[in-house]
Amino acid sequence: MTRDSLENLIKNCTNILRTDDGISGSVHYTEALSWILFLKFLDDQEKEAALEAEMEFEEYDYILDEKYRWGSWAKNPDLTGTELIKFVNEELIPYLAALRGEKKADRREVISSIFSEVTNRVNSGYLLKDVLLKIDDIQFNSSDDIHTLSVLYESLLQKMGDDGGNSGEFYTPRPVVRFIVETIGPEIGQTIFDPAAGSCGFLVESNDYLSSKADTAAKVRKLKEETFYGKEKTPLAYLLGLMNMLLHGVDYPQIEKTNTLNVNIREIDESDKFDIIMANPPFGGKEQKIIQQNFPYQTQSTEVLFLQYIMKSLKFDGKAGVVVPEGVLFQTNNCAYKAVKKELIEKFNLHSIVSLPNGVFLPYSPVKTSILFFDKTKTTKDVWFYEIPLIEGKKLTKNNGISLKHFEHASKIFKERKETEHSWLVSTEEIFGNDINLSASQYNPHKNEEEDLMEPEDYSKEIQILLEDALSLVSSFDISGDRK
Repeated sequence: MTRDSLENLIKNCTNILRTDDGISGSVHYTEALSWILFLKFLDDQEKEAALEAEMEFEEYDYILDEKYRWGSWAKNPDLTGTELIKFVNEELIPYLAALRGEKKADRREVISSIFSEVTNRVNSGYLLKDVLLKIDDIQFNSSDDIHTLSVLYESLLQKMGDDGGNSGEFYTPRPVVRFIVETIGPEIGQTIFDPAAGSCGFLVESNDYLSSKADTAAKVRKLKEETFYGKEKTPLAYLLGLMNMLLHGVDYPQIEKTNTLNVNIREIDESDKFDIIMANPPFGGKEQKIIQQNFPYQTQSTEVLFLQYIMKSLKFDGKAGVVVPEGVLFQTNNCAYKAVKKELIEKFNLHSIVSLPNGVFLPYSPVKTSILFFDKTKTTKDVWFYEIPLIEGKKLTKNNGISLKHFEHASKIFKERKETEHSWLVSTEEIFGNDINLSASQYNPHKNEEEDLMEPEDYSKEIQILLEDALSLVSSFDISGDRK
């Protein structure tokens, strides 16, 4: 199937789903398409495995009972309308959610994980039938179709992110992801982890980066089964992430549906740590007191809690690339913020901070962000700051987003940590002399009077977080001044 025909097929499916009463916007139709695509994907994989077994004069053990295989219900001309919806809601999804694996890397566990979180939002069995018959034309035993669909699926995720709202937190712009992956340069044999996986962009990009290096069967198996790990607490993002990884060739994605911050980081041992951690944790969120107690430096700020978790989860010699909002870097009065940054400098090698332009995450969030690059090898001697310049002075907008071209210069000079009009080295002594302010603009020797400031609403958000943290700290002490 050509890219154009496959693209038209997916577009037709989304147009059909949009007309259903149960579908509201790109989030819902992407969710519906995801679980439908997954079941067709599974069926094609099963057929191929059964054919291979037959050629070896062996009997193939199907994962699903015949009643629940794609051909038995999706293509059944007599099953449509109300009966189809009833079958999907009351039989198919509960059956799939209840599957249990019998061995390591068992596909049944993946299926169960997905469908434990799936809710069928399509109300019309007739519209659902139309979509099923169109999806049936996709051949998942064709590497060309799978590759094309993986690209189209990425565009669906991007569209969902571009629509704004909470769905934007699931999607990190691919130029940002690719820059971080290529800068860190993972190798086969290393474990790669994203504690805020979302749609698994960092893991998918890492797989693409490493696939060409998997030149033996052992390396391919290592890549597919023992390389990629993640955690995600949002059901929709969890489904999207698993589907994204499957389409990109990771047959057994080890993504756990959980709130990462539920873990007491004091109890993380060596077996829980990873060689490489790349993440864009949710920012602007708040966590309750009971969650904050899992961390040495307590704060409501999810981004600061995630940063502590990542630091604790990194192996010796490990590398990390983490997106953080600018507020984490320039706050100097908040005890938790300052303490985390102090530990990051004194116990890790915070070698580089790349400051991103305003608007990278529009329309989801207008907050300015930066990327922290650090490893667990030695203490920090100095920090290399790089401010990503705008192209021809054009500000980033929803329709003019960040691109790979924005990162070209930074990528060329990153390893040498050259000092240019966009980059400069700052000693830790100078940073501590500035109350551990890690904002690039604080040290920019080329700074001019027309500095690109944050929007007033962003400053107000940071002030609100500071006030709430201060009140939280006050309430944790009794009248005598002792902590409760």
